[in-house]
Amino acid sequence: MNIVFLVFAILITGLFLFLPVYKDKKARFADFPQQWRDILSKNVPMYNVLPEPLKLQLHLLINSFLHRKKFYPCQDLVMTDEIRVTIAGQACILLLNRKTDEFAKLKSVLVYPAAFIAAHTSVDENGLVSIEQKGLAGESWGTGKIVLSWDDVQKGAMDIGDGHNVVLHEFAHQLDSADGSTNGAPVLSSANAYKSWAKVMSKEFAVLQQNQQHHIRSVMDDYGATNPAEFFAVVTETFFEKPKQLKQRHPELYDVLAQYYHVKPDEWQH
Repeated sequence: MNIVFLVFAILITGLFLFLPVYKDKKARFADFPQQWRDILSKNVPMYNVLPEPLKLQLHLLINSFLHRKKFYPCQDLVMTDEIRVTIAGQACILLLNRKTDEFAKLKSVLVYPAAFIAAHTSVDENGLVSIEQKGLAGESWGTGKIVLSWDDVQKGAMDIGDGHNVVLHEFAHQLDSADGSTNGAPVLSSANAYKSWAKVMSKEFAVLQQNQQHHIRSVMDDYGATNPAEFFAVVTETFFEKPKQLKQRHPELYDVLAQYYHVKPDEWQH
């Protein structure tokens, strides 16, 4: 009787472990609706310049993303496939050609119709605590959530060459925090990769800070000079939206990002 119970327990455990894997695989390789392709073509111009093999890969990633992540409308927003596919399409561009489990820590995406108000606490050098209310286009939380403004999602996606894309920015923060610390250094493949990353990123971060202090314009947004985490998010936006300019002006920075993301956006026809 004990043996029968043991076998039964093993079978149930195996089924419990196998079922999510089966469902994930089924969702990943499900047909990608023409309606979703049309949404991407209309709302995410970067999709239109991707080589065909990357488009097909992106479809699989989007399928998995939409299966695993929950979307929640905020305020009076009505959640639609257009919103979900537009956000997932941009986020999953960061996953092309990479072995990944699709933003493992992320559980949910909260979407507001427009910029939302968030309270941020800061402490000055004298220890004085202040709370500031800010209108934000997006925010990445370490608790498995991303918050986005749908209005800013659309604006960021439509201009493929301005270097500003709130989805790329906030999901870069998710990649950065995968190791438990949001510090501008995502999970890399080797000790040598970390060494090269630290050398190039710290040098370029210092250059951007100096440019900001002296009011010298850069191909990257000055917001990247805030801290290393914001620098990584900003250079990610620049890498995908202004790749040729970044490669020309900051070739080392472009190279370490190309090694990390496993794509070369400068070869796409912007």
